[in-house]
Amino acid sequence: MDKDNLILPKDFPELTNDTFLRAARGEEVQHVPVWCMRQAGRYLPEFRESRAGKDFFATCRSPEACCELTLQPLRRFPFDAAIIFSDILVVPQALGMDVQMAPGKGPTFPEPLKEPEDLLRLRTKVDVDAELGYVFRAITLTRHKLEGKVPLIGFAGAPWTLMSYMIEGGGSITQSKAKAWLYRHPEASHRLLRLLTDVIVEYLLGQVKAGAQALQVFESHAGCLGPVEFKEFALPYLRDIARRVKDKLKESGLDNVPMIVFAKDGHYALEDLSQSYYEVVGLDWTIDPRSARERTGGRVSLQGNMDPCALYATKERISEIVKHMVEGFGTKGYIANLGHGLYPDMDPENVGAFVDAVHAHSRQLANRS
Repeated sequence: MDKDNLILPKDFPELTNDTFLRAARGEEVQHVPVWCMRQAGRYLPEFRESRAGKDFFATCRSPEACCELTLQPLRRFPFDAAIIFSDILVVPQALGMDVQMAPGKGPTFPEPLKEPEDLLRLRTKVDVDAELGYVFRAITLTRHKLEGKVPLIGFAGAPWTLMSYMIEGGGSITQSKAKAWLYRHPEASHRLLRLLTDVIVEYLLGQVKAGAQALQVFESHAGCLGPVEFKEFALPYLRDIARRVKDKLKESGLDNVPMIVFAKDGHYALEDLSQSYYEVVGLDWTIDPRSARERTGGRVSLQGNMDPCALYATKERISEIVKHMVEGFGTKGYIANLGHGLYPDMDPENVGAFVDAVHAHSRQLANRS
C-alpha cells in the first residue's frame, strides 16, 4: 500500500482476530481476550527510548509517534486489542486551556478554572477536526499499520474527570477544589459538564470515522464522588455520551462500535452503569467478579479487574491469580484487563505472563464448559 493510502480512513486490512469485539458483544469466544490499560507505557524500554527528551503533548500531536507507541506492546505480547496512544487531557486543550506535562509531577494547568466566570475563557464551539485531527490521523495510520491483527480502541476522559483536572490544575487526592464547585456552583458545574459532553461526543464520533473499532470512556475520578453526586454530576453525562454517539453513528450510516465505561472506584454505581447504553463495564480490583456478575444481571459484558500490583508477584502466583479471576467472571461476556493502568516499574516479562495465563486458563475453562 502506498504512503498516501495510509492516511485515508478506508480500505483497512481485514480483521483476523475479533475475539475482543465478540466478547464485548457477549458472543461466544474460544479464549478470553486481554489487553491492558497503559499497555503502551513506560514499563517498556522501547517506549522510554522512543519518548526520551521529547515533550509529552508534542508526541501526542505526532500521528507517526502515536502509531509507533501503540504498536510497541503488540510486538512483544499477544494482546487481543490495541488502544491508541494519546491522553484524556487533549480535550481541555481543545477547549483552549494550556496543559503541560511536568516531568515527575504529571499534568499541570498553569491557569486552572477558579470561579464560574473563568468558563468564559473556554471555547464554546470546538471544531474537533481542527483541534483534535492529529488524534484522528494517528488512529487511521495505526489501523492500517496494525494490518488487521487486532481491533483498535479509541478513548476519551469523562466530563467529571476532565472537569476535576481543569479546576484542580493537576492531580489531586481529594478533588476538593473541583468538588467545591459541585456544592457552591452547581449551575456552572452543569454548564461545564454539558460543554465537555458536547466536545467528547464529537471527538469519539471522529475517532470511529477515523477507524476506531471500540471506544472507552474513562471516569477516573468516580471514587471521589458519593452516590448522590455521581447520579447528578457524572452518570447523566456518561449516559448522554453513549446514547448520542450511537445515534450519530446510525445517522452517519456507520456501524455501531462497542463502548466501554470505566468508572474507577465507582462500585456504588455498578447497577446504574450497567444500564447506561454501554456494552461493557470496566471494573477496578475492589469488586469481586461474581458479585459484579450478579449485580449487573447479564446486561453487559465486564472488563477487568486484576490488581496491577499483582504483577509484582512471581509468574506462578500471577497464573494462580488469573485462574481465580477468570473462574470468577466466566468466559462469556468477559474481557480480561487490570483494574487500573500498568505502572512504570513493572517487569515486561510479568505482563507477558499475565497475558499468557489469561489465554491458557480461559481456553481450559471454555473447553470444560
